Amino acid sequence: MKSYRIVVGVDGTEGSERALRWAIHEAAARGGLVTAVTAWTWADLDSAAITGPDEARRHVEEMLGKLIVKALNDDPRVPVATQVVCGGAGEILVATARDADLLVLGSHGHGRLFHAVVGSVAEECIRRATCPVVVLPVPHDAPVAAAAGSTGMPAATL
Repeated sequence: MKSYRIVVGVDGTEGSERALRWAIHEAAARGGLVTAVTAWTWADLDSAAITGPDEARRHVEEMLGKLIVKALNDDPRVPVATQVVCGGAGEILVATARDADLLVLGSHGHGRLFHAVVGSVAEECIRRATCPVVVLPVPHDAPVAAAAGSTGMPAATL
């Protein structure tokens, strides 16, 4: 029997930390596993502090490892595999999630336009992924009052 596999994009931002914690919680509920993926390019790194590709990889792996340890405090029983790849995040996440049950991403902020709300990587993943994609929104400071008869779940927009 195939185990439920969740791929989650982790880039060190607060949104990706939320996505990682959510993915671990969801995997625990489903008896599944998580593959945490960090895609990086030279533009993503402080090139003055990084002298070569081996050092860049170590830097990114260290960041990912720290976030996983922190997120596993919620449920340490969930198996988490890691993947650190040099390249475009959207392309790498879509390829890694090709045989996954779910792809999880964090949103980078609020805005009027779809692209401004979810970010370019999430938009690419939503358009190209072959599995369902969950994009976790940025939490609001104040709760939004539910409409009468509402289920309390956010409305989906297309």
